[in-house]
Amino acid sequence: MDFTEVIKNRYSCKKYDAGKAVSAEKINAILEAGRVAPTAKNLQEQKVYVIQSAEKLAAVDEVTPCRYGAPVVLCVAFNRNNVFTYPGNKRDSGIEDASIVATQMMLAAYNEGVDSCWLNFFDPDVLKEKLGLPEDEEILMLLDLGYAVEGAGPLPNHDSRKPLSETVKFI
Repeated sequence: MDFTEVIKNRYSCKKYDAGKAVSAEKINAILEAGRVAPTAKNLQEQKVYVIQSAEKLAAVDEVTPCRYGAPVVLCVAFNRNNVFTYPGNKRDSGIEDASIVATQMMLAAYNEGVDSCWLNFFDPDVLKEKLGLPEDEEILMLLDLGYAVEGAGPLPNHDSRKPLSETVKFI
């Protein structure tokens, strides 16, 4: 698929066909897109958890109303002890690197014909406990994966974008 089409047409799916599974082949292609994402100093501190079991999906449902029936949820986290600290010691690479990984997987999903939705409407500490993740990991986001029910689509304002003149300044 043309990359311009992917970035323009991908949208946040809010209603999935819970009975339609995502194949292991497609999940692996999506995960591979995250694996090859750039990270600061190539530390690759990201951790991606593929949530498919009824038990763990129920745990996700306990912390957010935003799974929307998706049969697969990717939990993107990073190891806080393996990040690059930038000059000035005010920021590190953990959140941005995990965001790059998640974004590449989100776009790869669309390229594979799989719908997705970026979720951050949850308490990451509560979810971390429910999933039993290691203490040194921080959850960045969840990525719903699945196939939209018939008639689902982007929000009405999906194509509404500010002009570049309002968001970009050449200096």
